Amino acid sequence: MSDRPATPLLDRIKSPADMKALSLPELRQLADELRTETISAVSETGGHLGAGLGVVELTVALHHIFDTPRDRVIWDVGHQVYPHKILTGRRDRIRTLRQRGGLSGFTKRTESPYDPFGAGHSSTSISAATGFTMARELGGTPDPALGDAVAVIGDGSMTAGMAFEALNNAGHLKKRMFVILNDNDMSIAPPVGALSTYLSRLYEAEPFQELKAAAKGAVKLLPEPFQEGARRAKEMLKGMTVGGTIFEELGFSYIGPIDGHDIEHLVGVLRTVHDRATGPVLLHVITQKGKGYAPAETAADKGHATGKFDMVTGKQHKKASNAPSYTSVFGKVLTQLAEADDKVCAITAAMPDGTGVGMMADRYPTRTFDVGIAEQHAVTFCAGLAAGGMKPFCALYSTFLQRGYDQVVHDVAIQRLPVRFMIDRAGLVGQDGATHAGSFDLAYLGNLPGFVIMSPSDEAELMHMVATAHAIDDRPSAVRYPRGEGVGVDMPEVPKVLEIGKGRIVEEGKRVALLSLGTRLDHARGAAEKLAQRGITPTVADARFMKPLDEELILGLARDHEVLITIEEGAVGGFGSHVAQLLAEHGAFDHGLRYRSMVLPDTFIDHGSPDQMYEDAHLTAADIEAKVLEALGIADIGAKRA
Repeated sequence: MSDRPATPLLDRIKSPADMKALSLPELRQLADELRTETISAVSETGGHLGAGLGVVELTVALHHIFDTPRDRVIWDVGHQVYPHKILTGRRDRIRTLRQRGGLSGFTKRTESPYDPFGAGHSSTSISAATGFTMARELGGTPDPALGDAVAVIGDGSMTAGMAFEALNNAGHLKKRMFVILNDNDMSIAPPVGALSTYLSRLYEAEPFQELKAAAKGAVKLLPEPFQEGARRAKEMLKGMTVGGTIFEELGFSYIGPIDGHDIEHLVGVLRTVHDRATGPVLLHVITQKGKGYAPAETAADKGHATGKFDMVTGKQHKKASNAPSYTSVFGKVLTQLAEADDKVCAITAAMPDGTGVGMMADRYPTRTFDVGIAEQHAVTFCAGLAAGGMKPFCALYSTFLQRGYDQVVHDVAIQRLPVRFMIDRAGLVGQDGATHAGSFDLAYLGNLPGFVIMSPSDEAELMHMVATAHAIDDRPSAVRYPRGEGVGVDMPEVPKVLEIGKGRIVEEGKRVALLSLGTRLDHARGAAEKLAQRGITPTVADARFMKPLDEELILGLARDHEVLITIEEGAVGGFGSHVAQLLAEHGAFDHGLRYRSMVLPDTFIDHGSPDQMYEDAHLTAADIEAKVLEALGIADIGAKRA
């Protein structure tokens, strides 16, 4: 504790109620201490830093003005909620962030009444706030009565169509609610800075119904040297999609932009709209990601996501790895394919670096598209590219592809268009937890006719599968691979195109067959080593393809072994279900085959380290060994984890 920063005022804050009587100078001090405490905590745990630093003053102002938790503050995505958690009774656990059994890195309803709505994906907050608002109007929760709903949404999240669908509905309903646009990357911020400061002072003094009139006359009241710049800023604002005009057309009273780091202006404007608003209000706040911490402010991603780091220098403590990440392997192969084929193009949804597409963007920017947080559009955009003769690679995280599923079905699969889905973060993802886990892609893609679905067992196999997807030009395909580094295998100079629907035998054995899809193969081999010490030598096979299945391989394993166990890092309904269907259709169970399918459990697994999550999912080498012994009828409690 002696190395941690002194925070005398923050030490007195046990809940937002303790902030109500603070003066403006005290609120400024509280914001400074809250920022320092956030940096200190994340330096010990790792996590999302930059977004939280950007909303420190906004967080303080919101909890000072609004009556939380009766008033519902709904944070979009949740990357920025660490300061909010510190102020809402969770400071004593803030250094357990994203650790097993500790605080979630996002909002979570079961964690605190101050988290009224859970999130991990973007662009849901305005819809949820509209729902809370109408629940209040309809008397949904009489005790304690619902208060105001406040959605805090970033400018990136506003690129998603869902946000505008919600704005359209909320504007139509005309009920009192608040949307705060946390704008931390807008080019209009500098030119309107002086004007927004002046207007925000007017907002503090004027009754709410006079705000718009004051804004219209504000340019004339500015000193002459500022008037021309203010007019230009106003015209720019009117032309921007996030400007006041479009929000007012949707039915919102628009206020801003204002400086999101000026606590006096924030408090004044929030107090005015809180006291006077009768309908929906959108407050446009300009903030800076990573504010107040130089290493974050100067980082390319503004300190978006970080491991543990030195608080003074910002240097991260990362373990060295000799194996490349799956993401980087995909990016490298994709760029090589693009060099040889000018029809190759790459599409991602606001994650160019996270998906590896950034490598191609550096070399071939005209064939690389970041469409923003708009997965539905990304999928159909790819469908149009494919129909137009291009070879699109749609690179998305598994959990985000879920949001474009209707488009996968309607626009890609039914039309049998050769869109190549590169599905990153498939399976469990560690500290980001359930909202980011890629648990369901095998199940939700596997039931679509005509799809080719592959999953590599290591980074070299991923190279081959990316090249294979490139070669498939008559139907859609998908390659799903996990987060993190590979297993350290030798990498081929040139990838090869695999035969569609053909797996491989990795180790020959008898009695028991272990058929793995994806990177659990390494654990299957580990289980085989343990079983060999007991005199059981399993056959170990790598399925490679979920669809089409290698029927010859699977039926041969069923015929030649007493036990067949499939292993996958996906929910029930995926690979194992398709194998069971095949075995049933061919009467394999009629001859005494003992079949088991190892999948992710029917629950959402909370955050933790990857190894801890695999233990919780019962997908480790020890679990595979225990499953074999159980299937063989060998009672051995020692084979199972305590």
